[in-house]
Amino acid sequence: MAYKVVYKKRFINKLIGLLQYLEKEWNEKIAVDFLIKMDQRIETIRSQPFIGKVSALKPNVRTILITRHNRLYYKFSNNQIIILNLYDTRKNPKKNPYGF
Repeated sequence: MAYKVVYKKRFINKLIGLLQYLEKEWNEKIAVDFLIKMDQRIETIRSQPFIGKVSALKPNVRTILITRHNRLYYKFSNNQIIILNLYDTRKNPKKNPYGF
């Protein structure tokens, strides 16, 4: 069964910022390629919500790698996948609120 996907505002804001950065510093094709890869990962989560790694600090939160520099955090309940956040893996891991 495919779950309904709900996007939190924090995730949307981070995604917009990341796409603007990719387009400005690299080019539009890189930004579009990232968006396509992320959409593919979200579709995978919709059909297989248990695929993500469980957070050490928040057991109801899971994560999946989008690229080697970006991780997507989500949780699921009541037939919904809630996309919580997008986190840059190059940042200080101690500041990651999900414990990865």
